Amino acid sequence: MAQIKVTLLRSTNDQVKSVKATVAALGLKKIRSSNILEDTPANLGQIKKVAHLVKVENV
Repeated sequence: MAQIKVTLLRSTNDQVKSVKATVAALGLKKIRSSNILEDTPANLGQIKKVAHLVKVENV
């Protein structure tokens, strides 16, 4: 499977609770923190939900 790198670019302040939980589930804690994830449909759905906060790169 392919891997993707997800980086948190914007703050989760002023976001609804479910968006904050999704960012935490992706393993992102602070701004500019990154995590490498598998390219699965579950992860892609989470990324789509928080696309306005993160940057995604192929690894």
